Amino acid sequence: MVKRRVESVKADVSLLGFGCMRLPVLDGDSSKIDYPAAQKMIDRAIAAGVNYFDTAWPYHNKMSEIFVGAALSKYPRDSYYLASKMPTWEKFAAPQEDMEKLFSEQLRKCRTDYFDFYLVHSLDVEHYNSFKRYGMYDFLKKKKDEGKIRHLGFSFHDNPELLKDIVKHYVWEFAQIQLNYLDWELQDAKGEYEILTENRLPVIVMEPVRGGALATLNDKALAILKKANPAASPASWAIRFAASLPNVMTVLSGMSSLEQVEDNLKTMERFTPLNDAEYEVLQEAAAAYRASDAIPCTNCRYCADCPAGVNIPRIFSHYNLYQVSKNKGGFMGNYRTLLEREKAHNCVNCGQCMEHCPQGIKIPDRLKEIAAFAAAG
Repeated sequence: MVKRRVESVKADVSLLGFGCMRLPVLDGDSSKIDYPAAQKMIDRAIAAGVNYFDTAWPYHNKMSEIFVGAALSKYPRDSYYLASKMPTWEKFAAPQEDMEKLFSEQLRKCRTDYFDFYLVHSLDVEHYNSFKRYGMYDFLKKKKDEGKIRHLGFSFHDNPELLKDIVKHYVWEFAQIQLNYLDWELQDAKGEYEILTENRLPVIVMEPVRGGALATLNDKALAILKKANPAASPASWAIRFAASLPNVMTVLSGMSSLEQVEDNLKTMERFTPLNDAEYEVLQEAAAAYRASDAIPCTNCRYCADCPAGVNIPRIFSHYNLYQVSKNKGGFMGNYRTLLEREKAHNCVNCGQCMEHCPQGIKIPDRLKEIAAFAAAG
């Protein structure tokens, strides 16, 4: 496994990082992690040299940290880097005391005395205001001084101007951004990467495959990649794009199966940066994919749970599959597997989901559109 020496944090980090927000589950319930299957994935990754594991308070309905703690407990603590995050959307009545309780609970769940990398989670305009109002930086700096956080950073979901402000007013050691060949221009990931690089902050990449969207694409985009390299998986193109950037410390992949682990290991154990011709291929594939009407959902599940019971991530997944296949019958078959209360027409337009969506999707509008599409049969 290729590792990058990051001098600013004195760490040799595997170029492939293991994101623990899309682990295999039982009965379609995100809170029921399939421990045997997920443990095999962790063990295979570690055997291949992966040493960076990323979890967070909300992942898998607050069960991811518990699994990660159990899965990694069989390995020496100094053999891997563990990352978790402080949620910025929690309503802290007594901020310092409440953050202390939450942070202590995270350590307990992860079976550790410290986090190697710890992030302020999902900063955007709204969450940045909460971050400042709660005095979150001072709290986390204190934890760093106590040795319970080795390296302090943040994850980011907004525009480059806000990123400049965050970088300017606080001392950070790294940052995590959504970066992939589609969002390089679509959401100006290029601008964000350049800001962090100019400020000498190593970049952790999240959503390199855009929640799996860049592993499925559409027929035209897939044909472009297949013609250029018949042996390469669509996901490998996306992983290589992110890993080819020199200021990237690690590329997080939220893997859901052992097959995905093996595919990523195949890409990263023999990693070669993209060449100029391959960059052109990706630009062509991105243009072909943008021409479809897919919803830019990454299945992060930050919108869950909907107060009305609508299963937003699954609905969007079924709809995006239709946009790729144009198989209306297939969509209707998948849509009928949803419980009645989970279907799109139950949206009450409360807007709560939009407060948490990192992609800025106008979720109620898209649900209304899908409800009409489904009703038409």
